[in-house]
Amino acid sequence: MHAKPRIAVIIGSTRPSRFADGPAQWILKQAQARGDMDVELVDLRDHPLPFFDEIASNLWMPSKDPEAIRWQETVGRYDGYIFVVAEYNHSITGVLKNALDQAYKEWNRKPFTAIGYGGTGAVRAIEHLRQIGVELHMASTHAAVHIGGADFMAVHPAFGNKPIEEIEANLLASTQTALDELVWWSKATMAARAVAA
Repeated sequence: MHAKPRIAVIIGSTRPSRFADGPAQWILKQAQARGDMDVELVDLRDHPLPFFDEIASNLWMPSKDPEAIRWQETVGRYDGYIFVVAEYNHSITGVLKNALDQAYKEWNRKPFTAIGYGGTGAVRAIEHLRQIGVELHMASTHAAVHIGGADFMAVHPAFGNKPIEEIEANLLASTQTALDELVWWSKATMAARAVAA
């Protein structure tokens, strides 16, 4: 078992005009600065997944689509996840839901947290993500990071277009808590998976 958890920051939007890159780079920087996890960026743009059309989840039988298999291999390398979450109609993006559906075993018994953005800081989308995570046998952190309200308006390119660093004082406490929880759960689940193996 490796000493530090391997964590993926998964960008959950693929739109050309997405806002996700700013929050993704910011949370990546915060996580890397800690030194208690190895963190990498995973962009769904680099994984052109088809809509899920396998006979069953890979829990029950191997997937056939090469991109699905490549995605499973990618997410399977990590011990935990930070999802970068946009909110579409009170939920997560379709591409993120599809990406979650394209793997199953690889998510099992691993923790996640999230950084969400939008008018309400993606609170409803992150709550929906937690419900999906339960079905995938994942452990959600209690804390998450929310860029919402006036902060979102200040940093969104269509409005204030300020760098996230201008509002980070409002994000740092929740970020520390979310990442502390993610490391704790990652280490706990890594140890438990090692025993089970």
